[in-house]
Amino acid sequence: MTDDPREPRRDHLREAAETMRAVRDRCVWTQRIDHADLVPYLQEEAAELVDAVEAGTRADLKEELGDLLWQVLFHAEIASRDETDPFDIDDVAAALAEKMIRRHPHVFGAAVATTPDEVLIHWNAAKAAEKRTRTSVLDGVSMHMPSLALAQKMLGKAAQVGVTPPPPPTPSPADEAELGEALLALVAQAREAGWDAERALRQRLRALAEDVRAAESR
Repeated sequence: MTDDPREPRRDHLREAAETMRAVRDRCVWTQRIDHADLVPYLQEEAAELVDAVEAGTRADLKEELGDLLWQVLFHAEIASRDETDPFDIDDVAAALAEKMIRRHPHVFGAAVATTPDEVLIHWNAAKAAEKRTRTSVLDGVSMHMPSLALAQKMLGKAAQVGVTPPPPPTPSPADEAELGEALLALVAQAREAGWDAERALRQRLRALAEDVRAAESR
């Protein structure tokens, strides 16, 4: 339901932030939570948002976006009370806006991008300028990503330094449906043999990371 157009528009984001502040002030459970305590909830809410995107209704999507936003507000409210280096949701939003403006010079500056590939060039150039202290293409890649998502991310990074992926199985899947069948079959094979499919892939990714860093050092 939208606001009455005859009335001044309410700042619902500000109301949400103030609600979070009140909860932090008055809820004894919330008061004892720190950033680390919130990690499982953040992961759960992110997973539920994925479910809503892939198989939910519009109402589900709106609700799960709100739940994920609550996690952002929660972390920002905790950070605002840090004794040594406080920042709040306004600082988070300001830093985000500044970063997005830097990374879209074709929108906010004089640069030109007429294709998605050209947009990506500008994005990567801006990102590289921001991350000058990084020494590896793997810097900033979280090893806490789900293993399949991590594998896809790392293979892209490996390609940047000339490390080639392992050859595909024969016959190769022809589409995503066949790929899903092949992956499920491999997990079933691992289960039958008493292997941990998640651990196996992570171990292989660690070896890939070593290959990447070796290639970068040459």
